[in-house]
Amino acid sequence: MNNHLFIPPNYDPILNLTRTEKAIKLTKDFFEHQLSAELRLRRVTAPLFVLKGTGINDDLNGIERPVSFPIKFMNETHAEIVHSLAKWKRWNLQKLQIPPGYGLYTDMNAIRPDEDLDNIHSLYVDQWDWERVITNEERNLDFLKRIVSKIYSVMKRTEYLLFEEYPELAPQLPERITFLHAQELEDKYPGLSSKEKEDLAAREYGAIFIIGIGSTLRQGTKHDTRAPDYDDWTTPSEGDNRGLNGDIVVWNSILGRSFELSSMGIRVDKDALRKQLNIARCEDRAQLMWHQMLLNDELPLTIGGGIGQSRLCMFFLRKAHIGEVQSSIWPQEVIETCARHRIQLL
Repeated sequence: MNNHLFIPPNYDPILNLTRTEKAIKLTKDFFEHQLSAELRLRRVTAPLFVLKGTGINDDLNGIERPVSFPIKFMNETHAEIVHSLAKWKRWNLQKLQIPPGYGLYTDMNAIRPDEDLDNIHSLYVDQWDWERVITNEERNLDFLKRIVSKIYSVMKRTEYLLFEEYPELAPQLPERITFLHAQELEDKYPGLSSKEKEDLAAREYGAIFIIGIGSTLRQGTKHDTRAPDYDDWTTPSEGDNRGLNGDIVVWNSILGRSFELSSMGIRVDKDALRKQLNIARCEDRAQLMWHQMLLNDELPLTIGGGIGQSRLCMFFLRKAHIGEVQSSIWPQEVIETCARHRIQLL
């Protein structure tokens, strides 16, 4: 059996294939409209690929390889399939001249060939990428928490809508999301891995927002890494805690583990960009087009993030494998194992 594949004991999908397809559409349509209204976001059309060497593509953790290809009619100039639209959205907000308090969202589709394929990771990534213009006064932890709470309220409403339509899908999310800094997790669960800390905290609280992803903790470690040029993970927030970003993580009762639904944060301003490029030892990026625009005050201050569409459907429809809510490519061994255990891959 594939070592990355987990089979829940006695798994039996609540919805069959036909009902699952209908529920996926209901989930996506409702959540998208509610998110747009809650955060005052305009829907825009997004690129599947961007030009290489402009700095627009998202570097995620800084090590993932983008899918790249030459463009015949542009003298073999290379384009890259986006990893996410973290930096493109900010650039587009400037082009559209969207004022503070408003923003945009889009469907983002990506290919990530370096993913380790398992129950929650696929070669194909689909998410709602969103970005909203903010003022300098809103670059603080309280504002970040307010936006997280708004997004969580949309998740709660979506879960209840599905319960009304499919009574078998009993709601599981707690009334409120709990905010924890990565340093708090380190202090509460010393000596454990980041994943083990998330599992224990998610099980205890049901839904958590982990603040400070990418920042160095007092013990000299990081909860997880982040690229240096989109989220602000170095600006002080409370006391000596740092970071104006984080992840929404819930407890997944089907898999018996923590389950990330969204990564988001207040984006770097020019001071944070310089600081984080220096920490990451990639100051050369400052010469790229996008980074020059930010350093020259040509881009707005923003908050933004991504919300996994398949992850959300997988959680709300109580599925054991992401392949039950999206169509992708899987090793034959995984396909056969899933079939034997009633995991119906699309």
